[in-house]
Amino acid sequence: MMRRLVIDLQTIRLRRMVPDRKTNRHMRACAPQAHRCLRRRVFAAAVLFLTSALSGQNAVNIFGYFESQMMGADIQNTFYHIQTNKLRVDLKYSPSHHVTFLANYNGITYHGKTQWDVLDFLPDGLVSEIPESLAGFYVIPFEDQYVLDNANLRLTFSRFDLTVGKQQISLGSGYVWNPVDVFNVKDVLDPTYEQPGHNAVRLDVQLGKSFSLSALYAPEDTWSRSGKLVQLKGRIPRFDIALLAIETTWHFHDYTSFDYATYQFQDFPETRRVLGASTEGECLGLGLYAEYGYNLMERSPDFQEWVAGMNYTFDSQTFVMLEFYRNTMAKADYHDYNINDWMRFLASEQKTVARDQLYMFIQQPATDFIDIGMSGIWCVSDGSIALVPTLTWSLLENVDVMAYANVNFGAGGTAYSRLMGNGGLVRARVYF
Repeated sequence: MMRRLVIDLQTIRLRRMVPDRKTNRHMRACAPQAHRCLRRRVFAAAVLFLTSALSGQNAVNIFGYFESQMMGADIQNTFYHIQTNKLRVDLKYSPSHHVTFLANYNGITYHGKTQWDVLDFLPDGLVSEIPESLAGFYVIPFEDQYVLDNANLRLTFSRFDLTVGKQQISLGSGYVWNPVDVFNVKDVLDPTYEQPGHNAVRLDVQLGKSFSLSALYAPEDTWSRSGKLVQLKGRIPRFDIALLAIETTWHFHDYTSFDYATYQFQDFPETRRVLGASTEGECLGLGLYAEYGYNLMERSPDFQEWVAGMNYTFDSQTFVMLEFYRNTMAKADYHDYNINDWMRFLASEQKTVARDQLYMFIQQPATDFIDIGMSGIWCVSDGSIALVPTLTWSLLENVDVMAYANVNFGAGGTAYSRLMGNGGLVRARVYF
């Protein structure tokens, strides 16, 4: 697929209707529409209220962007596309140098093909193993979203900062893959796109000039299910280093077992503990970085992830990057990939279906306002390859255009098989 289709498990379980119950079918079809209308009104009211109430105060900054995006892919000799419109409104309020409030609200509408069947991307041999009664449950719907993506209060003092609320959590030094980041999973075709916020309480304490200690708590329904993180960061000559320990609940779903009582796939949560380290720095003009995480699982087998990468900018401003990723939880032979591997990957429950991958990127300024580039992802485990030519263009002041195409070269069932669809994306964004 031209981009990973991220699954909302709640909408997936409502996608399948009970064929013999017309009343239930009508109610389930109408309820999401009513909720979408309500969310639109709440979003519009919130934007108008915040803009009118806060824009007159000198201490409040209101900014953001509007983004229109078109994605398309050739799936089984038919070209499909989906278009999105996104409005992001950011607020920053600092009544004093000790207090900062940050928030952003996103509104996203989807148009075109908003229902995608995962089974269209998988080989016939794998699809044939799925019970006919479950076939309709693998449809991914894209529904309009109106969400408070981030909202947090930061208290700043001489020796420590305290941040409370929904906030960005970014861990690790990797560009495409981050073994120590249990909160986010990047899109390999678009790894720099913004990640969602996460509800947490975070404390950052400065330990002298070169080291700091961070502690984070992401509350769930119980202490044992909640996320806990401790990280020590420091600076040695030429390199930044970080050591961290994480405990969280990892939700694995069995996508071959459907619970008709709850109308969702069976959930098997388990405790996941990560001991990890990351580093990045420079040596003789060469950027170097590495990241490692050892995962101790409650029931599943323990596994390791690691990333090693390098980058360099030539005098001609040509930028090159190379990054290798290994995940021992994933499988080395693509013939062993099953429906759970694919669905957990698409649902961002795991980072990959393949054990070893190599990412390559090169970018060259064509003019002062246009950069052209090419990325390639080689799945070492199964031999498949994806090529992604890119273009970024500062079209006007505060207006950017980004485009990429993706072409997959791989046998059916591999990580970057031709069945996943060749396509592309065009994104235009205006900042305010």
